[in-house]
Amino acid sequence: MSSHPPRAEHTTELALSERHKLRKSLTYFDMVFFTVCAIVGLDILGQVSGYGAQTFTWIVVLIVFFLAPYALLMVELGSSFTQEGGPYEWMKLSWGRLPAGVGAVLYWVTNPFWVGGSLCFTATDAWSANLHSIGSGTIGDYAFKLVFIWISILVAIASLRRGKWIPNAGAIVRFVVLIFFGITVVIYAIEHGLHGYGAGDFKPTSQTFIALVPLLVFAYVGFELQNGAAEEMENPQRDVPRSILSSGAITALAYGIPILGIVTVLPRTKIQGISGFLDAVHQTFGVYGGAQDFLTDLMALGFIFALVTSGAVWMMGSDRIQAVAGYDGAFIGWFGVFSQRFGTPVRVNVMSGITSTIFMVAAVNLLQGSEAAVFGVVLNMAISTTLISYLLIFPTLIKLRRDYPDVHRPFVVPGGNAGMWITGVLCTAWALLGSWVAVFPDTLEHLFGAEYDFPSVWGVSQARFEVFTLGTLAVVLAFALLGYVLGADVRRRAVDVSLTGDRIVDEPV
Repeated sequence: MSSHPPRAEHTTELALSERHKLRKSLTYFDMVFFTVCAIVGLDILGQVSGYGAQTFTWIVVLIVFFLAPYALLMVELGSSFTQEGGPYEWMKLSWGRLPAGVGAVLYWVTNPFWVGGSLCFTATDAWSANLHSIGSGTIGDYAFKLVFIWISILVAIASLRRGKWIPNAGAIVRFVVLIFFGITVVIYAIEHGLHGYGAGDFKPTSQTFIALVPLLVFAYVGFELQNGAAEEMENPQRDVPRSILSSGAITALAYGIPILGIVTVLPRTKIQGISGFLDAVHQTFGVYGGAQDFLTDLMALGFIFALVTSGAVWMMGSDRIQAVAGYDGAFIGWFGVFSQRFGTPVRVNVMSGITSTIFMVAAVNLLQGSEAAVFGVVLNMAISTTLISYLLIFPTLIKLRRDYPDVHRPFVVPGGNAGMWITGVLCTAWALLGSWVAVFPDTLEHLFGAEYDFPSVWGVSQARFEVFTLGTLAVVLAFALLGYVLGADVRRRAVDVSLTGDRIVDEPV
């Protein structure tokens, strides 16, 4: 290896001042719980199981050909480039500030829409169906959703030393819920037999591949989220590899085992959409006799708590990434300020909360009217911007290996340059597939000769879908570009630092 020091990073005076506010508090176990909480979504279990037995087949395929290489890719990046804001820094070092700023906004913007959209609506439905009925559009409906959103925001605002315990608890609740459900499925199968799908139903088809795989790719992402707080880790070079590999194994089991149980025990008519997991819980919990409803209610509470912690952990990570873009001058500098008291990006946290609240209020009203289908299209596009951001993140493995060969890498993707290229290209291809299906959802079906009735699937014409989809993406891009323009004053106060964060020399612009 060359004895020359690695090339410098161009950053700003604001970045140096804000990084002094960061406090190391994430241990290895915190990082495992953080990542499991980010990736393992209980709501996704019923949604993907509705595609039938092929769900399990494609889960195994994605574990081998996406989850495993994705984990290896993030182990190398996350343990080698350990600056706060992880993905933003990797994109900046690879492509420059402007593309990194756009990528950061694409990565961040999903989460306010997700929390104010599908997460809080799913939680409300779970509460209403299992614990206490809430009428749509009522004061109680708004109140429940507001509490849900702002709990997620308050957890993100709290200092990481204290706030981390909520995602930790969320991960533990996931373990309890899934283990209890898994045991119950076994008991149900012993008592009632297997009434789900036959062996032939597990055979994969191209039509299910197109519909399901992008959803699974979206469900599996999140290994890099902890690197949003990289400078708040006690020892990232040691702990990132261990935490990603551990959480990757847990993720594979947490998705694979419950879904296998659902599709082998329950017929497809018992698995309906996002509520499918709790429907499956209630069905199988019949083995407990008179305790069925009580135990189902407990599982519903665990399900709702898991949703809250999913929102909180993504806010904690993505808000930090957006704040780092701010103090580096790729976004509005005012949003790059961290709280002296909490060491968290409170201004971005509040912006996320306000955005989620506005989106929630709009959704409650739109879903009651004739524009409900339009809202569904916009929400689909919003939650897919994360996948689009990975088109800038995944290839950084290749670019940084070439441009920064002297950076110490505690872990390197095995297989030399061939392994690096295979991993980087494979992960990018999956992200491209998911992004393409989100924006142009009927093109691959036509390519493979599958039937696709666009109006019945989306409730709008294909032309209207594309107008709203591309329009939503255009608004997000315009917001990112405006943020970059308004960050010019921060960029003018530039400095060079080593990749370890030590200042080298002032660089007037």
